Amino acid sequence: MSRRLSNRKQHHNSQLWWYWELLYVLVRRNLKRRYRGSFLGIYWSLLSPLIMTGLYAAIFGTAFAAYYDNSTLNYVLAAFTGLVVINFFSSSTAQALTSVVENGGIVNKIRLPLFVFPLSFIGANLFQLLMGVFPLLLIVTLFFSHNFLNGIALLLPLLGLTLVCCGIGLLMSALYVFFRDLPYFYELLTFLLWISSPVFYPPEIVPEGVKKFLVINPLLPIIESIRQISLSGNVPDIVIISRACMSGIIVLTIGVIAFRFWQDKFMDLL
Repeated sequence: MSRRLSNRKQHHNSQLWWYWELLYVLVRRNLKRRYRGSFLGIYWSLLSPLIMTGLYAAIFGTAFAAYYDNSTLNYVLAAFTGLVVINFFSSSTAQALTSVVENGGIVNKIRLPLFVFPLSFIGANLFQLLMGVFPLLLIVTLFFSHNFLNGIALLLPLLGLTLVCCGIGLLMSALYVFFRDLPYFYELLTFLLWISSPVFYPPEIVPEGVKKFLVINPLLPIIESIRQISLSGNVPDIVIISRACMSGIIVLTIGVIAFRFWQDKFMDLL
């Protein structure tokens, strides 16, 4: 009996290691494809939020500075942190959405776990975030807080963001197998998430009647947590961090359940 359990455990561990190696290979492949011949490489990920931050500052900086201690710099940094979250979410999940179908030819020839395809795109974007954007966020955090604990705590809402992306990526990639016009609808959904997140506007201007509907936005607690850790100068708020991580866990659970429920029907449609 004990030998059987030991063999089962070894098989389980070897399977997990194989999944990890496969994910590593796919992430590396995605990064090579994306930045082949690129001049700036992963640092292109900084370009979009920096340009959009400059645009928001030029248009809204003076009007909204009053909500950020009368500081245009504080508004700029708040907008930048929000844009980092939105850009990571939209690019990661949009790429994950079509990943299973795009690799249908491979899985029809080689038996592979289908979930690694959407996760590989999210993993590639996560590497890009950690190497490109995160150092700048870390510098801003240490500048305002003067506390290395805040820099470490910054990883927790980013973990919540990654879990949200994994959950949405799994869910959307599964739905895309059945509904090939889903990307058009998903563009609208991404826009609604962006406009309902306090990225370029302060949350104080949102009417009370609208705020109660914004709680369903899984990105909202993540943006709030990153801003509290990075820009407030206070020690990390455990309650806000917990909400950010819980948001990720809930969305991931929904995505995993939906993907596992539908994946047996994928092969007939790929």
